[in-house]
Amino acid sequence: MINSLSGRLLVLTTVFVMVAEILIFVPSIARFREDYMLNRLERAQIASLSLLADDMIDAELEAELLRNAEVFNVVLRRDELRQLVLSSPMPRVISGTVDLRDSSALVLIRDAMRRMISTQNDVIRVIGAPVRDAGLLIEVTMETAPMRAAMIDYGLRILMLSAAISVITALLLFVAMRILLVKPIKGVVEQMQRYAAAPEDARRIITLSARVTELREAEEALQFLETELTSALRQKERLAQLGMAVSKISHDLRNILTSAQLFTDRIEMSEDPVVARMAPKLVGSITRAVHLCESTLSFGRAEEPGPTLTRLDLSEVVEDVLDSERLAIGARDLTISADIPEPFEIRADPEQMYRILGNLVRNARQAILNSTKNGEIRIIASEEPDSWRICVRDNGPGLPQKAQDHLFTPFQGAVRKGGTGLGLVISAELVRGHGGELRLLKTDADGTEFLIQLPKGDSAK
Repeated sequence: MINSLSGRLLVLTTVFVMVAEILIFVPSIARFREDYMLNRLERAQIASLSLLADDMIDAELEAELLRNAEVFNVVLRRDELRQLVLSSPMPRVISGTVDLRDSSALVLIRDAMRRMISTQNDVIRVIGAPVRDAGLLIEVTMETAPMRAAMIDYGLRILMLSAAISVITALLLFVAMRILLVKPIKGVVEQMQRYAAAPEDARRIITLSARVTELREAEEALQFLETELTSALRQKERLAQLGMAVSKISHDLRNILTSAQLFTDRIEMSEDPVVARMAPKLVGSITRAVHLCESTLSFGRAEEPGPTLTRLDLSEVVEDVLDSERLAIGARDLTISADIPEPFEIRADPEQMYRILGNLVRNARQAILNSTKNGEIRIIASEEPDSWRICVRDNGPGLPQKAQDHLFTPFQGAVRKGGTGLGLVISAELVRGHGGELRLLKTDADGTEFLIQLPKGDSAK
């Protein structure tokens, strides 16, 4: 129990209350000593007034008055006349004087602690002012042993009372903390353990219940974390299932495309000029599809395989991309063009560069066709001393804010309904594989522009 939060609160509360009581104890003892001596002065004043009222008091009555006042003699100064009113034999020589008229709190505390420590029964002189202005000064002599005994008794009673207050306070705080803090914390811990057993189950996400502000904030943070984790686990599971499905589809699709490739080989032998013109492009498209399926199956992971870098003429790849996209445009008024210097050779993987440009142009084409405006897509290439720059620019409606926030995030950066947002993710990954960068230069109501920047490195030599 001592290692629990409740146990430590109980111990600390007891200790702190005791420390507070000890800090109060010292001035309390000093105050008790002052009151004790003032009480003796008051008794002595009453006894002296009795004598002044009747100066025929016999010795036996005088001794009784001094015993009741617990002093040895009384000196009262009235009208500048110092007069020994009551007296009795002194057992010892006076060892010190205490003047209560002008003693500071620190002096009283110091003298009280010294008296508590000292075990000697001294005789001291105590000077004070008479009550109710019954004179200028009153002075008595008294022993210190009875006063020390009374101080010790008073101190023990204070300590016992402090201990009782400490225990009661600690118990009350212990119960209050158990109800208000410890129990809710245990509830949060138990909920975390339940959630950890099945984090995919959204029903186990914590429900906000705390009323304490700090615990409420902790529950809100935990709820957000669990919600995000559950969503991430579900997406991971969907991606794993998708990866398995893609592998199966790629396997069967490769077989179908292989058969189609055999037919295209026969088509190439046709003497029809239209067929002869279209056949190479058909063969190229099927070859790329077969290669993509084989890469997916051989790699077997979510990442793309590394590029096979060769020197290639960018205009040839761009022309293949544009021819494929023009077929998908149909009768819509959409222009696709390229502005590439001749010759313009870069060092890249031809198949991956086709996929990069194909994804960017396809996204631009779909965005424009889904809008009501006529559009234009343009591919512009330029060369810098240390890199090649390829811009894909359109005058479409621009990307919505959600797509901008999750531009390269799978399944979250989709623009059109039913889209997956994988095109940009794949393109960015392929560009990174070349050591380059794909970034969004601008997007607004006037259009969108992406930049592909490929480093030259040693390839420019």
